[in-house]
Amino acid sequence: MDKSSENKVKWGIMGTGWIAEQFAGDLVHTVSGVGYAAGSRTLESAERFAEKFGLAKAYGSYEELVSDPDVDAIYVATPHPLHREHVLLALADGKAVLCEKPITVNSRELAEMIDAARSRGLFLMEAMWTRFLPIISQVRAWLKEGKIGEVRMLKADFGFRTDWNPEGRLLNAQLGGGALLDVGIYPVSLASMIFGSTPQSVNSTAWIGETGVDEQFSVLLDFGAGRTASLNGAVRLGLNNDAWIFGTEGMIHIPSFINAREATLRVAGQEDIKVTDDRESKGYAFEAEEVGRCLLTGEKESPLIPLDESLSIMKLLDEIRGQWRLKYPFE
Repeated sequence: MDKSSENKVKWGIMGTGWIAEQFAGDLVHTVSGVGYAAGSRTLESAERFAEKFGLAKAYGSYEELVSDPDVDAIYVATPHPLHREHVLLALADGKAVLCEKPITVNSRELAEMIDAARSRGLFLMEAMWTRFLPIISQVRAWLKEGKIGEVRMLKADFGFRTDWNPEGRLLNAQLGGGALLDVGIYPVSLASMIFGSTPQSVNSTAWIGETGVDEQFSVLLDFGAGRTASLNGAVRLGLNNDAWIFGTEGMIHIPSFINAREATLRVAGQEDIKVTDDRESKGYAFEAEEVGRCLLTGEKESPLIPLDESLSIMKLLDEIRGQWRLKYPFE
């Protein structure tokens, strides 16, 4: 990897939409990385983005972005039906890749992406930003220390009511729309972090709206030995967006768990322990910092969300969609 004199990871940002802006704005809060270049389908869009976030380079095509020899890592922030194409493009040019969640549309595409990264000895990671937040790190520590005993149940919801826009990303089947891939990935990934990525049984139901995508869903995962996860997601229904983890000795509550800024540990007979995060960043800086750490130490995958786990999660999402007979037109 070609390092600058600053010894920082130079980020190329592929895509200039909302999520790309969140990531680019958060890079100023990292130690290991710096925003360097933007790539878009039009030069005008890339130049506007680069000016807004103080990036040195702007490219009117993704091919030009990945071919810049000074770019160390690519953040793929395009819509998920395009992730496979764009990740493979970046890997073919020898770039490390952080790909926005969901990392792709189905497990078949992800398996191809993983093979490409591993065969080239390149770094690839799913940008499940929640996993890297300090509060979630504290929750993992509590669980590892057995603070709530044996973990038996997880209840996690994430949903909001979007405006009715059949052509928009959330409701358009041609764009891989629906609740499961857009918001459901968060509670499913949380369940994987807590229990593992391969449940023994999967039961689910969904409301398929008039555009042919799931507007809301409920999933019950059974991991055996009394361990279950009850997960809900919606894009046309506001949910409370909290996570509750129940163990034999206590419980953990994470309000608004996807951008977790606090968590409470409750054990019978003891005073509640509440931790908070007063970070200045929105929270995307932590995943960028993990990529920087891995690149500077030569790791090809992050131990916090290894590629095999991302693949198992994607296979689970495939299975859930299969229960609904929901297949996208481009699959």
